[in-house]
Amino acid sequence: MPRLTRNWRLSSDCRYTGTVIKTPERGRSASSPASAVVASAAGSPSLRADAERNRERIVAAAQEVFAEWGLNAALEKIARRAGVGVATLYRRFPTRANLIAASFERKMADYAAAAERALDDPDPWAGFCWLIHRICAMQATDAGLKDLVTMRFPAASPAEELRNRALQYLEQLIGRAQRQGKLRPDFVATDVPMLLFANAGVVTATRDSAPDTWRRFTAYMIDAFRAEHAHPLPNAPVEDGIVQSPSKLTL
Repeated sequence: MPRLTRNWRLSSDCRYTGTVIKTPERGRSASSPASAVVASAAGSPSLRADAERNRERIVAAAQEVFAEWGLNAALEKIARRAGVGVATLYRRFPTRANLIAASFERKMADYAAAAERALDDPDPWAGFCWLIHRICAMQATDAGLKDLVTMRFPAASPAEELRNRALQYLEQLIGRAQRQGKLRPDFVATDVPMLLFANAGVVTATRDSAPDTWRRFTAYMIDAFRAEHAHPLPNAPVEDGIVQSPSKLTL
């Protein structure tokens, strides 16, 4: 008569899984390896649900920590805020690049949506000005966003697909505003990351003492982008020189 015993294998966040298994009354056979029991428990709906909840907590914590401390924030800080162990974080996201890509998906979706909205404006110059102000405003509330359009994510990631889509919208918008005669003819897409690098410095330096300073800086920059009275500029940087990969950040 088989008896019921409890499988006391712990889940990744050290919680009892509650799986019930059958074992012989005495003398377990060598032909019934423990690995079969473990595999069965690992595939249970409760463990899959736990793993997904862990992932969601880690991504939410990463979004908060990256927003506060930037993309080089300690991963241990993210694990603590998520309420999981560092080992659990690394099981879900083996590299910092994987975690950054997952945490940036929503932000990249917002950026792509903003670029698409700007492109839909019947007045290209007005759409361009709105987009520049919008992404600088987004950056003012999120330290991680200084890297929003300067980051190249893993090729197969949704974040990289959204980044490429946003870049296509931006390039179309730039072309339309230039053909309209309002945007200076030498403005290129890589000028936007350059603007955000500068705005990040303004935001950081004035966050506590004068948090709206970025608005004046952004207005200055938009005025400098006008075709009227534009003067020749030095050569623009190439994309590879200004767009970085998260794999270059500290692990």
